Amino acid sequence: MSMEFGALSQFYLLSPRGDSIIFKDFRGDIPKSTSEIFFRNVKFFGGKQRDAPPIFNLDGINYIYMKKNGLYFVFVTRNNCSPCFAVEMLTRLTKVFKDYCGILSEETIRTNFILVYELLDEIVDFGFVQGTSTELLKAYVFNEPVVVEKRKQNFKIPDMNSKTTPSTAVDKPITFQEKKGKKQKNEIFVDIYEKISLTFNSSGYILNSSIDGTIQMKSYLAGNPELKLALNEELVVGKGSGGGGYGAIEVDDCNFHECCRLDNWENQRVLNFLPPDGEFVVMNYRITSDFRAPFRIFPFFELVSPYKAELIIKVRADVPEEKYGGNVVVQFPVPKCTSSVVNDLGVGVVGQAADYDAKERKVVWRIKKFTGGSEQTLRTKITLDKNSTAAIRKEIGPISMQFEIPMYNPSNLQVKYLRILENASYNPYRWVRYVTRSQSYVCRL
Repeated sequence: MSMEFGALSQFYLLSPRGDSIIFKDFRGDIPKSTSEIFFRNVKFFGGKQRDAPPIFNLDGINYIYMKKNGLYFVFVTRNNCSPCFAVEMLTRLTKVFKDYCGILSEETIRTNFILVYELLDEIVDFGFVQGTSTELLKAYVFNEPVVVEKRKQNFKIPDMNSKTTPSTAVDKPITFQEKKGKKQKNEIFVDIYEKISLTFNSSGYILNSSIDGTIQMKSYLAGNPELKLALNEELVVGKGSGGGGYGAIEVDDCNFHECCRLDNWENQRVLNFLPPDGEFVVMNYRITSDFRAPFRIFPFFELVSPYKAELIIKVRADVPEEKYGGNVVVQFPVPKCTSSVVNDLGVGVVGQAADYDAKERKVVWRIKKFTGGSEQTLRTKITLDKNSTAAIRKEIGPISMQFEIPMYNPSNLQVKYLRILENASYNPYRWVRYVTRSQSYVCRL
């Protein structure tokens, strides 16, 4: 087998406008103009205005790309490279860049371009991957990151609660050092992310539901001490294992980061580990047992006349009143024979907007802040350009919903405590955040 098998030829990072922010030619075996060819085809693939698939071939050159935060991360090769390997490599590159730069944005990458090139030199040599471990790279990377300060607001909110910290605090680079005269903060951040997949029928009953959860951590602790993370003692692993009584949290399956020791897991639900540098996933888990849906969708359809149909969508927030859903988007397609759509949100409604996208033939309803315990309604009147029967209902929907709920998790999985095992000479700040997001939240019509 040839040594060139699987070798990567080029890597580049493009802005949303197609500008080349980072360009690295590893082997010199393909033209340097491939970035222009890629951007032209990624927007107009096959000569039509549509997005290109994540992997495609043009004139014998393979393009593998990933879009993250509006930026295009692209590998190019002439060789027979495994697509899964290339996509995994792009995923790990974005993680390493985020660990060292703090956040992934065009401004941050441009500001830290010397650091990014140094990372690329250490990660890939002549097209062959050498290693993507954030921890191991620290021994070979010497450029310090430049922290991009966020634009300051004209007013400052007073710091009234010392038990909270801004969500941007976790976006510091791993090698970040406080300014001279300031004491280095010892902090550790724990994020519990839960993604909900849920399907309702037309009556609002749940047909199937699942939660994909992740416990993610980022450590800024001096000396890299051993940590002890405890979860709910009533956590039961294995669906139908019969080990859970009232109030038990039943997890179908879970897996752990390689740094975790499971000596006390079975009996006490405690994980011991030495946290590696950078952001890492401590545990992944999946739940398919019953849980309370954060939002309920109730659709009401009526064919008013052969040329007019009406759809009323009621959405109820079944989360505590002190919680809220942010950046909520409800959307559904309309029939091909639709000539016009009128949306009615009611009188005095603020923070909401409903629009009809004639090109995509769909209605998009946006709610900036959906408070727990409240109910919102959208009335959509659809005018059809041909005589229709009640069967036109099949062409409307399904209704899909996107949302994010901070400091809420439907599984009730909790971090009981996070402790340092060693007799450290400091007491670190421990920040825990819960975030629930929709993955596939659909109501059939």
